[in-house]
Formats: sequence, C-alpha cells, structure tokens
Amino acid sequence: MKTYPTCARFAALLLALATAFPSLAQTQLKNVVVTATRVAQPITDVVADVTILDRAAIERSGATGLADVLARVPGIAMARNGGPGTSTSVYVRGAESRFTAVFIDGVRVDSQSTGGATWNAIPLSRIDRIEVVRGPATAIYGSDAIAGVIQIFTRKGEAGFSPSIEVGVGTHGTKKLDLALSGAQGAVDYALGLTRETSTGFNAQPTANPDNDGYRSTSVSARLGWQINPAHRLEASLLTNDLNAQYDGFTSGQDDRGQHDVQTFGLNWSARWTDAYTTRISVSQGDDRYETSPSVYLTDTSVTSYLWQNEYRAGPHLLTAALERREDQLNNASTTPVITDRSQNALALGYGYTGGQHTLQLNARHDKDSEFGGNATGSAAYAFAFMPNWRVTAAAGTAFRAPTLFQRFSIYGVPTLKPESARNKELGVKYVAQGESFSAAAYRNNVTDLITYVPGPGACVNGAGAFPGCYGNTALAQYSGLTLAASRRVGAFALTGSLDLQNPKDLTRGRLLVRRAKKMATLGADTQMAGWKLGAELQLSGERFNNVTNTQRLAGYGLVNLHASTQLAKDWTLLGRIDNLGDKSYETVRGYATAGRTLYVGLKWAPN
Repeated sequence: MKTYPTCARFAALLLALATAFPSLAQTQLKNVVVTATRVAQPITDVVADVTILDRAAIERSGATGLADVLARVPGIAMARNGGPGTSTSVYVRGAESRFTAVFIDGVRVDSQSTGGATWNAIPLSRIDRIEVVRGPATAIYGSDAIAGVIQIFTRKGEAGFSPSIEVGVGTHGTKKLDLALSGAQGAVDYALGLTRETSTGFNAQPTANPDNDGYRSTSVSARLGWQINPAHRLEASLLTNDLNAQYDGFTSGQDDRGQHDVQTFGLNWSARWTDAYTTRISVSQGDDRYETSPSVYLTDTSVTSYLWQNEYRAGPHLLTAALERREDQLNNASTTPVITDRSQNALALGYGYTGGQHTLQLNARHDKDSEFGGNATGSAAYAFAFMPNWRVTAAAGTAFRAPTLFQRFSIYGVPTLKPESARNKELGVKYVAQGESFSAAAYRNNVTDLITYVPGPGACVNGAGAFPGCYGNTALAQYSGLTLAASRRVGAFALTGSLDLQNPKDLTRGRLLVRRAKKMATLGADTQMAGWKLGAELQLSGERFNNVTNTQRLAGYGLVNLHASTQLAKDWTLLGRIDNLGDKSYETVRGYATAGRTLYVGLKWAPN
C-alpha cells in the first residue's frame, strides 16, 4: 500500500507463517465455550469462528482498555476519539459497532441512543474471560448480532481464599489501585473486586482545543454462587462502573466532562432434572447512563431480559428451546416523548449433532417486536473432520437489528424506520493440535436497509419541526473478507499471528465504510528468560477513510508493544508494559490524537 508498504510485506510473511503453523483464535486457553450456541460445549465441537481470551492472556496483552484488547483479536478493529475514556467504536468483521451483541455475565448491554455497547465504560480490570464469536448469531440471541457476539465474564470464586492487590503508575499521570477477593467455602462461592483508576490524559485535539483530556474511573464487581445441591445452583452477578472523562466540546478552553455509568445485574437458576434434561432461568438488567456538563445532555438506557432456556441431550444429539423477553427503555431529552420503550418476545429452537467426523448446528428464532411485528431468522453450520486435527466448516445465516429508540423518536428520528437485515455465508478451515493451531475463515455478509444519517437542511421533517438531517434506511452494505490466524511454539517462544483482508463496503455509494481498513495484521511473541516473562507485539493497520465519500484519508500505521513481568518474592509480582514503543503519531478518527509512547509499572500481591 502506498501509505503503508510494510503492511503488504507483513501480509506475505504471515501467509507463509499460516501455511506452516497455527491461531490465536483457536488457542486452547480453556476448552469450553458458552457463547457460540448459548450452551456450554467443548471448543472442538464449535463450528463458529471463535476466539477465547482468559485472564492470563488479557494480562499478557498489557492493554489498558477493553477495546485495546479486542483490537488485537483477529477480525476486530477499533476507532476512538482520543484517550481510553472517550467515545470508542469496535468493528467486528468491518461491521458497525451496533451490529455486535454484547453481554456481561449473560446480561445484555446496549445503548438505545448511540446503538451498541459503550466500550469505553466497560472496565477491563474486572474481566476474567472474553469469548468472541464472529458471524451472525441473531437466530440465537435476537436483535443486534448481525456481525457477532462478544461475551464478557467477570471473575468467579474458586476453592480456597484468594485475595490480591495491585498498585500501578504510568504515563499521563496514570494511577491504578485494584483490590480483589475470591474464594469458596462449602456450597457458596464468591468474588469481589474494586478498581480505581485516574489519569490526567493527553491533548486529544491539539489544533482545536489545546487541553489535556483525563479521566477517573471506579468499578465494582461481585459474583455470588450457591450450589444448593448437585442438581441446582443459584448465581447472582453485579458490575458497576463510574467513569468521568474530559472531552473536547465546541468551546475551546471549556472543561467539558462526560459522566458515564454502566451497571449490570443478573440472577440465574440452573437445574439438572435428569442426566439428559437441564433448564436455566435468568432475569437480568443492563443500564447505560451518559450525562455531560457544563453543556446539558442526558441519555439513559435500560435493557431488561427474561430467559427460560431448556436443553435435552440424547447421545450425540442436543435439542434446545428458549423463551426470551427483552424490554428496552430510553430516557433522552432529544426524544419525543422523553421516555420511550419497546419490547420483544422470542422463541428460539436449536439442534446440534456431534458424531464421528461430522458436526452440525441448526438454529431458528422468531422475534415479535411491539413496534415492528414478527421477524424470523435462522442459521445452519456444518463441520467435517477430513483428517486428524483438521476440519472444514461452512455456515449460512440471517440476522437483523431493530432501529434504536433514538433513531426513531429523537429530533433526528424517523418513526417509520425499518429493521436492518443481513444474510451471511462463510467457509473455513481449522487445524488444532497440541501446542499449535491454524484457522482461515472467508465470509460475505450483505446488509439491507442500512440506517445512516442523512445530512442537509430540510432532510428530516417530523412532529418537532425541520432539522439539518435525519436517520433513514438509505444504504446497502457488504462486509466480505478473509481472516487468517496462527499460533505455534518454536523453542522457548510462543508465536501468534493474524491477518485480515477485508472489504467493508457501502454498495450504495461504491465506497469503503468509514474508519475501516482493508488490511490489518498482528504478530506476537512470548517467552520466559532469567525469571522474566517477556512479550512483544506488532500491530499493523492499512489506510482508512474518515468520511463516506472517501476523500479524507487516515494513514496506515504500525505499533510495537512490549510487556514483562517477574516474581520479586513469594506472592509479589512486578508488571510492566510499553505501548507504542516507536512513539508513532497516528489517528483512528480524523482530528483526534492517539497516545504516543506510554509506560505502565505495577506491583501485585497475590498469595498462593
């Protein structure tokens, strides 16, 4: 590429690497996956394109925020308006941020204002495990999962008593305190955590608003489980994060602040009635509240869900049936009326078969929306083990996302908007053996009735009057590409790599979708030496465009990140990382700076 020729050379290198060995996407961090089918199953039985990250992998990454971790996962990119506390978008297979369904301990989180999860307000420190499923999953999860599903799990108590304390300091006045306590006694297990993080930040808009944009974040998590007897278990989970972040508004020199609060609460009862039949009942609520000052703006989303999941196993066959209700409520001064709500009732059916060389997964779902009526989706996936450790996979599915309440009822809204709908096809190959893996997935996802913002005087006229623009079902989009991922141990080094060749395109205009690169790659190496755990990572991204007409170019970039840890004494660990070692100046959103070279050093006490 003219703007970043190294990416082309690295692409060739990774292709050679991939043909020789394997994938971060398929590393056997833990061998059970929940998100792919909403049922716990061995990763070897999963047909979907899945990545699993456990706590050790998250800590090894050295990342400062959730979006930074995800940006290093195959098939995912990130764009951000400045530092970690600012507005963030996560693109799965090049699709809009709102096209990925996000759950925290099974609790759906979504904003009915911006659409999709608020990535900058989900605290990384409280996360124990992340499961990423690439590809439509609406037939399992309902609205939103056009591009995939990301499920986040907080820490869970295990046998014994495990306290830990971490303190750290870093560039831009960063300070961190993390306290955690977990354990289990008898039938009860528990996990509690508290994290406080502050930063003076850096200047996100050097030319428009020359001031540092810092943040302070306080997060609390709790999980409590009660194993009533061998067949029945109750579990409750809670996560809350209070984020106060500075941002650059329209008035230079003004201390603009955004107060962002995310809360999730879930209550689950699982029961095994027989060796073949199990059920799970869940009640959950996710809240997303954003308020600005001194300019006055408030938006508050609440998503309440009720789920009754049934599983019946008969030899190699698995039958699932679920009844689910979702209730969305939005409180926003820009909507008419100020408080709006809607609900969706759904029936979801699934069939899975695993036997010999064959794996089959079928799913069908019918959602009835209080506003739009019925919407049916389905998916089919098949894997064939054509030789030891190798499988080929094929999948097809349909998906949809209902427009947000803000898109329909705000001063820019159109009440008659239709749901966005998608049709996806993909082919893949997977190789998994002891200590190494390889995966390749080619996909094409066509989205119709894509909702975009239509600018221009008089473009939108509704009950509140005429405004400079409005939302409309104006576009067609196609997300196509190839994702390669590989991992292998060579001597003392654990190597990982991924390459994404994608074409996220606005078919209506014949242009690339904004802020998404056609080429992305990562390469990582970890080793142990003289009592140290050492790691290095290279992130590469091709050029992108900041506007729909593809006239504002964002140059490609490459980042080198380093991380290290060592045990100083019994129960004491020293942690360190350097991000953007080369102090690369780059943008993911035009006009907004990103962090230069940053350093973090932490000390952790965790008795064994």
